[in-house]
Amino acid sequence: MANAEPAPIAIETRSLGVSYGPVVAVDGITFAIPERRVTALIGPSGCGKTTLLRCFNRMNDLAPGSKVTGSCRVGGTEVLDPHLDVTMLRRRVGMVFQKPNPFPMSVYENVAFGLRIAGIRSGTELDGRVESALRRAALWEEVHDRLRSPAADLSGGQQQRLCIARAIAVQPSILLMDEPASALDPVSTGRIEDLIRELRRDHTLVIVTHNMQQAARISDFTAFLYQGRLVEMDRTGRIFSGPSDRRTEDYVTGRFG
Repeated sequence: MANAEPAPIAIETRSLGVSYGPVVAVDGITFAIPERRVTALIGPSGCGKTTLLRCFNRMNDLAPGSKVTGSCRVGGTEVLDPHLDVTMLRRRVGMVFQKPNPFPMSVYENVAFGLRIAGIRSGTELDGRVESALRRAALWEEVHDRLRSPAADLSGGQQQRLCIARAIAVQPSILLMDEPASALDPVSTGRIEDLIRELRRDHTLVIVTHNMQQAARISDFTAFLYQGRLVEMDRTGRIFSGPSDRRTEDYVTGRFG
């Protein structure tokens, strides 16, 4: 999937580490994630994928006892700077979780929520931005006549696309996705994958997935993590057809994991 020309760097880490008390979850990871590409983070359960993902928008701050060391730069800005405005960071770096988590409000208000926080008050502008986000999330045609209905009334797949619409409504440059389709049926999973392919035109996407076929289908680059460390990162085709490390080959071919 990856284009031939090199892409600018969206996220860059240097010796990035995360620990929870005595437990080291991420151990000295140094790598760069290219802009407007899909990068998949793969590896066995407990290898640090989600913890690494949560570094990029400081979600680990919410975990008691967590300690983050090293460097993590987003668009050249040091994310770990204690003086950084985390709210602004999370506006630039959106996140979609494994389980759909719509707010207990209407479909419309779910998408408008972040826009209101950003200071948008005009009803006309809100309407336009909400519709645009829902269209980009491939959901508008299914919900345009249900905008005032509770989001909880939507199907699981629709709720996940609504969460994606909510995330992209504030126009983040980076979108983090933690197993975004793992709780969905095959049809809904296909729609999410199609959406990811569309979103990469305007956003950098970083996706955690346990599904090797999914990583191969939708990502441009793949990073393999094992026991909290980065084993290797390369173009997805290379990772799945000729990785440089035997552990990567064993994992992607199903010998362990």
